[in-house]
Amino acid sequence: MGRIRVLPDHVANQIAAGEVVDRPASVVKELLENALDAGAMHIRVEVEAGGRRLIRIRDDGHGMNRDDALLAFERHATSKLRTADDLLSIATLGFRGEALPSIASVARVTLETATGDEASGTRMEIAGGRILHVDDTALPRGTTLAVADLFYNTPARRKFLRAESTELAHVTALVTHYALVHPEKHFELLSSSHTLMAAPPVARTAERIYQVFGKDTLAQLLPVSAELPLERVGLPAAPPWKQDPEEPKREPGTLRLTGFYSKPELQKLNRNSIYIFVNKRLIRDRLLLHAITEAYRNIIPPTSFPVVLLFLEMPPEEVDVNVHPAKTEVRFRQQNVIHDFVRDSLRNALVKARPAAGFLAALDAAPTASPSLMPPALSPLPSAPQGEPLAEIQQPSVPDSSSLAEGSDAAASFRLTPRPVPPVPGRLPFGAAGMEGMLAPSLERAAAEGLLAASGTDTAGACDDPALAAAQVEAEQAAAHLNHLASLRPLGQLRESFILATGEDGLWIIDQHVAHERVLFERILRDRTVEQVQRQRLLMPLLVELKPWQMVVFAQIADELERNGFEVEPFGPHTLAVKSAPVGLEGAALERMLTQVIEQTSETPEESRRNGDLATLRTRIAASIACHSAIKVNTPLDSRRMEWLLAELAKTEHPTSCPHGRPIALLYSWKEIQRAFHRI
Repeated sequence: MGRIRVLPDHVANQIAAGEVVDRPASVVKELLENALDAGAMHIRVEVEAGGRRLIRIRDDGHGMNRDDALLAFERHATSKLRTADDLLSIATLGFRGEALPSIASVARVTLETATGDEASGTRMEIAGGRILHVDDTALPRGTTLAVADLFYNTPARRKFLRAESTELAHVTALVTHYALVHPEKHFELLSSSHTLMAAPPVARTAERIYQVFGKDTLAQLLPVSAELPLERVGLPAAPPWKQDPEEPKREPGTLRLTGFYSKPELQKLNRNSIYIFVNKRLIRDRLLLHAITEAYRNIIPPTSFPVVLLFLEMPPEEVDVNVHPAKTEVRFRQQNVIHDFVRDSLRNALVKARPAAGFLAALDAAPTASPSLMPPALSPLPSAPQGEPLAEIQQPSVPDSSSLAEGSDAAASFRLTPRPVPPVPGRLPFGAAGMEGMLAPSLERAAAEGLLAASGTDTAGACDDPALAAAQVEAEQAAAHLNHLASLRPLGQLRESFILATGEDGLWIIDQHVAHERVLFERILRDRTVEQVQRQRLLMPLLVELKPWQMVVFAQIADELERNGFEVEPFGPHTLAVKSAPVGLEGAALERMLTQVIEQTSETPEESRRNGDLATLRTRIAASIACHSAIKVNTPLDSRRMEWLLAELAKTEHPTSCPHGRPIALLYSWKEIQRAFHRI
């Protein structure tokens, strides 16, 4: 007898379940996506014991008739595909036909569904992949699918489940994701007797953010919107399939980017607050992560991360979603186009907005880490290796995203922190420091105490209308910008280190060192671009002692140093002789700058150095020169020099922060001042 045999169907289904279902949140994901694909406008998710005991999802979608209900639990049975060509243009969240049979093979499933066009609906009971009952019954239009005793017949898998509160955290994060990307739909999430989220339909994503997380969270985010017609980048205007001649002619496709990004003052220590949706599908993609980090290059520190919620829409034929069993990874047909579009859209939005850092908000905006409580399969973005600077990730000419190694970050999650305020049903609490992740360890305690519905914001004066409240927040954000820096009137210095100035917005505090650093940084980059770097020749060459490995790194960056105004040559096996340097650098500052650049370059991955990452090296050198040449703290400035510095700062593209990510100016607004004096 041969050694190779065909596996029984129930074994094959359990193997497939291992790829698709690994915890209750995975079940919720598959069923929730089916409900959305069915056109549901009202989705209700109920879980017990974190989803271990029961998961029930009800929707008002188009439902199924009896024949379809029976076929739905067969492997690779789907209503989404007809031919292999359909794989080139998938416009639905689900399409593989593996979810329902995989779930049914490891749980007790009850399906109730009706189309509304027939006299009765269908009720099915399945346990361990075996159909127990199929009955006709009176049901409203839609589908209800209950999954009980998950992994009851695979105890080894059940042992790997976490605590009930942790599994509940994953489910809550998942439902919140889909509520954000579908603001026009009604979402409910219940756990036992608690309502964790109740989100009625709204018109815009901004209103949904306010509705779910509150005013404080929305105030920390700025909107971004951009479009790119496909014909401008040489992509085919027509889809690959043949159209019916009687159908209206299709317009050329368009790349669309909408969403929200954080002000530079809001920084995180990991990528757990970056969410990317492609055609309303939550994904993880290293290429898009690199685009986001490039947009924030020299605006926030390289070891910090922004908060980003992006929705990218494109023709289905431009993205391949059939590259991962859980459908959380995709492959773009035009990677460089997508990368540059996302990077430039975010960068341009930052340049245009010039958001001002609030004095009080900056106190709570120190970089914080968010725990990883979302399933790794739902992690939007992989991370770089531990300690790898964000700016050192490769340029967009890297191989396909499918070939990039998956990082070690677990998936994204919002943090839910209970506050000692009266419960407000339907509002998810949120930490005052901003988007640190959808769920935190405090969720375990909060779930046990029934405090998940407590609001994370001050609801005393909260507006009941999400549209009006969102409009008020957006109006306040539009007024808080740095476009009036040149009109500020300096009042003096604080300890000869900070400039105090007044303007129409309120009281400003400007760090004179980092303000001058930003001015010099952008000037150095401009001069470097046109090859007009100003240099000064030293009266006597400055000798700099280096270690052997530092000499090796210097040899790799010597050409770029020369283009930035340095004239340096070896003077012995371990010594450099500096004959010329950029204007403003001299003595000990010059030596520190050279050593700093060499050490930072040595921390760059070897592959990046071999490939010559000139953009990163150029900005690193410019930032170091600017830092060591800028006005120092404890330096007295007269009124004319302060006015000059503010005027020059106003001309820069990014007056919000220095090249190393420190805030330049803080605004103590008139509204905050009036509130502090109890006038409003």
